[in-house]
Amino acid sequence: MSYSPDELERIVTAAQGRVEPLLREVSRVIVGLRPLLDRLMIGLLTDGHILIEGVPGLAKTLAVRTLAGAMRLQFQRIQFTPDLLPADIIGTQVFNPRTGEFSVKRGPIFAQVVLADEINRSPAKVQAALLEAMQERQVTIGEQTFPLAHPFLVLATQNPIEHEGTYPLPEAQVDRFMMKVKLHYPSRDEELLILDRMGRIRPNLAVQPMLGPQDIEELRQIVDQVYVDRQINSYIVDLVRATRRPSDYGLDLAGLIQYGASPRATIFLQRGAKALAFLEGRSYVTPQDVKAIAPDILRHRILVTYEAEAEELDSDAIVARVLSHLPVP
Repeated sequence: MSYSPDELERIVTAAQGRVEPLLREVSRVIVGLRPLLDRLMIGLLTDGHILIEGVPGLAKTLAVRTLAGAMRLQFQRIQFTPDLLPADIIGTQVFNPRTGEFSVKRGPIFAQVVLADEINRSPAKVQAALLEAMQERQVTIGEQTFPLAHPFLVLATQNPIEHEGTYPLPEAQVDRFMMKVKLHYPSRDEELLILDRMGRIRPNLAVQPMLGPQDIEELRQIVDQVYVDRQINSYIVDLVRATRRPSDYGLDLAGLIQYGASPRATIFLQRGAKALAFLEGRSYVTPQDVKAIAPDILRHRILVTYEAEAEELDSDAIVARVLSHLPVP
């Protein structure tokens, strides 16, 4: 269904008014993580999974669990360890000696919000079991195939400062995540507020459900209608292509990029920009929306060379150069 610009503006404004009370409710528990909460909402609104990188103790798990509770979504946390098996994630068949038949025992992947904590702690076979479920939205146990819950969102965390006993995700698997969000320490004022709220032995972490799964589906349909001008689409394509062939765009990045962003980046850039515009109450995408979401969508899709590492340049620095160089429509 298509709407006139005025109708779409009214619909987006009304729908965004349903999301803001949700974020305020979650912020009663979570301090200083509004950018993360916005990215979590973007993931829910665009059906995209998120990789979260941050040191321990930044309330990553609490933020995800609290948001799931405020949206009446079933939440499961999976602690990834070196001895984890694929069956521990997707489930397995259990033999009943009385009946002589096998029954299916479903794993924690059968939830609506799944937190894969320290995903790089498990070997490739376990990572692949999770990432296949993310891509196909279904799992196969024995000879039976089961669709996963709807909505279905995987949030994976990894620790950036500890590398012993880890199995880094291959680039092809990392590419399946819509965004990679980096978390940093809170400010002094935020940490004081955290102390006020969490200093008790049993802090109050309860939140009121504000939305439900059906609301998410309705909001997704509205986000799909957010207008993207053809010039914005061209800008998105040029941003992604500039990470593959920077010389074509006058960028002096020779020898710094080993591999550029995949076509998934192009798709997710548009989806993310539309969702960001929606969260700000607009029915159209601006170049600033694209620039704001681009680092989260591109940073894990650009593989830098050893020369770049020698110059202390990471993928964030490459993305920043591309964004500052390409003309904005």
